[in-house]
Amino acid sequence: MKISIIGAGNLGLAIAKGILAAENLGVDALYLTKRNTKSLEAWSEGYNNVSVTSDNHKAVTASDVVIFAVQPGQLTDMLMDLKSSLKASQHTIISTITGKKIADFEAILGQDFAVIRSMPNTASAVSQSMTCISGNRKAETKLELAKEILATLGDVMVIEESLMQAATVVCASGIAFWMRLIRATTQGAIQLGFDAPEAQHMAVQTCLGAASLLQNGGGHPESEIDRVTTPKGCTIEGLNEMEHQGLSSALIKGLVTSFNKIEDIKKTS
Repeated sequence: MKISIIGAGNLGLAIAKGILAAENLGVDALYLTKRNTKSLEAWSEGYNNVSVTSDNHKAVTASDVVIFAVQPGQLTDMLMDLKSSLKASQHTIISTITGKKIADFEAILGQDFAVIRSMPNTASAVSQSMTCISGNRKAETKLELAKEILATLGDVMVIEESLMQAATVVCASGIAFWMRLIRATTQGAIQLGFDAPEAQHMAVQTCLGAASLLQNGGGHPESEIDRVTTPKGCTIEGLNEMEHQGLSSALIKGLVTSFNKIEDIKKTS
């Protein structure tokens, strides 16, 4: 398999790193493109199967899978330019571009291409992304391949494209929401007497532990809460105070507000 990543910025390079580390993918050649390739020299020097180029046509022509990781504003002109090199019989297209629908690709390339839309988050950098993907009809047989490639960044879930905006809020914006919760826990620990580095370490590890209980045990959050709370205990007292102050309501309202903001941006763009 030959893969090209069009737009080897931070996300593109995170994908490249994952691909190169996954021996089971069987990637014979990986092409990385960027206008200025100077920052990519180490990649071509460090890997025998990696080629770096500023020529998108060259990379696309040599590839089976084309991953677009450019800025949203660059996509239309880029697709128009690459239209002559992209072949429906040869290429599977994977997009990581925020806000760009499958229809945006089909409008320029036609409906014969297998197009897969994906939404990784910034945890891709540490191979812990929650990446949601969806594809058009032509991509039905290619979704497993896309899952294998994007699984190098973390976990992958196939969803309907109509839910991609919601997935952006839950998974991409969600990183910021969870960071704020961890920061708040850290600040509370400092107020209770811990030094800042100790407080952050405790908050991060406890968050990781809570997530791991659900991930490995497959239970429900309330079941795990029940295991910690005791009648008239300190945990239920703290939980009830947080709920009185609107913890769950604030989180839900935040998610919905972020979703609605995307709707506003779409109307004005």
